[in-house]
Amino acid sequence: MKSQKLKPCHQLLKSIAALAVALLVMLLVRTVVVTVCSVEGDAWQPVFVNGDRVMVNRWSYGLRVGGSGMLSYNRLWRKPVMRGDIVAVNDPTDSLLAVDERRVLFLCCRHVPGDNVSQGGKTYQVPGRYSCADMDYYLMEPISSPQGGKPLRQKSPHGEIWRGLGGLSLIPEDHIIGRAFLIIYSHDPNQPLWDGWRSDRLFLIP
Repeated sequence: MKSQKLKPCHQLLKSIAALAVALLVMLLVRTVVVTVCSVEGDAWQPVFVNGDRVMVNRWSYGLRVGGSGMLSYNRLWRKPVMRGDIVAVNDPTDSLLAVDERRVLFLCCRHVPGDNVSQGGKTYQVPGRYSCADMDYYLMEPISSPQGGKPLRQKSPHGEIWRGLGGLSLIPEDHIIGRAFLIIYSHDPNQPLWDGWRSDRLFLIP
């Protein structure tokens, strides 16, 4: 009789342990492998719309580690950003918060380190490690800028000369989270929870 009373309790403990392990695995995947970012506002169109949930691969360009606290910035298995990639970055205009705590923007990469960009009769070269810069930089189009597509006004060692280059913004690599590769679902934030789900934006590749 005693063993029969303990059996339900034992099963309950096993279920709780299994749930805890599943939550731990989900947290690990969310932190290390992929992350899901919410799109807010209409300035993201036509690639994203308000209410999209976008999955970002943290390993696309190497896993970003450090950069806040006592740990210096680095990347594990570093890979370059490719032209045309839609990239999730932390807002370079916010200097009050640590980089990885800033809001997320989705930008399109137009120029990579070493590219020559002409403006006003002058030619500039995108800085990078190859030219002894502190890190690689990328010129990106702010398709997801809350300012409605205007160039981001960030402060950086190289920022001044890039502000007028065709609406492009210079993004340092330590602000890059990863490549946006999938819209997993979308819900109109102006609609109630039980309504406003967009069936045409399920598992959509941007």
